[in-house]
Amino acid sequence: MRSITTFDIQYAHRFYRFQGEAQYLHGHTGVLTIEVEDSVEPGVNMVFPCNEIQKTAWDVIKNFDHALILREDDPLLPAILDVYEKQGIKNGHRTNTMKGEAFSNELCTAYPDCRLVVTKETMTVEGMIKIVYSLLKDKLNIAKITFTSGVNAASCEFEVKGSIDRCPLCGIALDKDGSCPKCGYKKK
Repeated sequence: MRSITTFDIQYAHRFYRFQGEAQYLHGHTGVLTIEVEDSVEPGVNMVFPCNEIQKTAWDVIKNFDHALILREDDPLLPAILDVYEKQGIKNGHRTNTMKGEAFSNELCTAYPDCRLVVTKETMTVEGMIKIVYSLLKDKLNIAKITFTSGVNAASCEFEVKGSIDRCPLCGIALDKDGSCPKCGYKKK
């Protein structure tokens, strides 16, 4: 069975070296849907609480919300950073309160202080799915991710490996020592 949750994100990007309208800097409202698969936890009668999926995923995804997403070889990148430096916001600002933890992997690097994500590939709907899966695959049993942005949409299903040990009282994943970080339950 699956638990499903969605996220709305606002972002700006462009398709560098693309021969069409998308080569211009533009913005989108994106809808990201994550489906988590596992057995139904008998104590709480659910696969995984959707609000806990949201908390786990949002820690990463909020770096894409109200952010600029550019490919690492885009000549706009140094210009944007220069403007941010001159404006005094490159290293953060007191109004920048929605930032997540910085991260870097083989697909992208997040710079939360300046609301910027730098990608290795052009950030398409397919690219966003690859990025989100790479960042969350070790935290959630992701069975499917769908991303819709404007009239563009993509979806990908993933093989779910094993089961995540979950709390019988609140349904969230247990820590490595068998304790629940939310309610304090301890597995015997």
